[in-house]
Amino acid sequence: MLLLSGLVFSVTVFAETPPVPAEASAAAPATGQASEYTEKGADTCIKCHDEDSEFPVFSIFKTKHAQPADKRTPFAGLQCEACHGPGANHAKTAQPGQKQAPIIAFGPHSKLTADKRNPVPPEEQNRICLGCHRGDARIGWNASAHESGNLACVSCHKIHAEHDPVLATSSQPEVCYQCHQKQRADFNKPSVHPVRFGLIACSECHRPHGSNTSALLAKPTLNQTCYTCHAEKRGPFLWEHAPVAEDCTLCHTPHGSVYPALLKKNPPLLCQQCHSPAGHPSIARTADGLPGGTSAPSGFLLAGSCTNCHSQVHGSNHPSGVKLMR
Repeated sequence: MLLLSGLVFSVTVFAETPPVPAEASAAAPATGQASEYTEKGADTCIKCHDEDSEFPVFSIFKTKHAQPADKRTPFAGLQCEACHGPGANHAKTAQPGQKQAPIIAFGPHSKLTADKRNPVPPEEQNRICLGCHRGDARIGWNASAHESGNLACVSCHKIHAEHDPVLATSSQPEVCYQCHQKQRADFNKPSVHPVRFGLIACSECHRPHGSNTSALLAKPTLNQTCYTCHAEKRGPFLWEHAPVAEDCTLCHTPHGSVYPALLKKNPPLLCQQCHSPAGHPSIARTADGLPGGTSAPSGFLLAGSCTNCHSQVHGSNHPSGVKLMR
């Protein structure tokens, strides 16, 4: 009888307690934010955050986040507060001369207290984003290079922008260059992948949200990443060139080079890193080895150098191609 009474009491209590929306639990108040959700949601926010505001928000209505008909989006639930947390106190104190109650903001200057030295840490900001965006390409975010570097999602993404620059092939590199300055310089060299021309983006080779490779490559190995575009170099070949099968970067530099074909050096100097010139007409391309020098250079080294004869440097399927000459 006592057990039955307890069950009835429990059912009654839970029935009288209003259910907490799933969106509310995802946007639980962070440290320093004691508040309730607003009654009118986004209608409350846009009274202040119009086009003339320091923080305008109207452009979000042109994005996928603000689609009330799609139950996966924030605006199908708690709207602005699905990401920014409960903002009733923030809205009540939005009076001239009155210090506003804090609310979760995103970016390097976000804070939950009046003290600017107490920003919302990137992991707290990212926790809100990952509440929805945890699967698929972002499954490897935890412990990734960018996560370990204390990078926030909004360091790369513009949530309220109609078009997020990092999602467009032509504008994505400029976002990456904010941190990767060396790569910006490389892509301005004479021989490059066509990134600066807006034909490919960084994310076609790299996975910014996490990868098992050291350089956040899109494929498990460097060569597999290169083969995505350069399938003709994949092989297998009857006669293989060992460095080709091992690592493309033994001969090529991926972001840009002052030498043709993204080579690290010009032949024959590149080839002679592995192949001794002894007993072969391959005098190094030095002042002595060029026409007009003190010694007689080999004519086979001019123009294409080693590739004048060994044209199939990536591998050959010809029965007589053991020397990679055909």
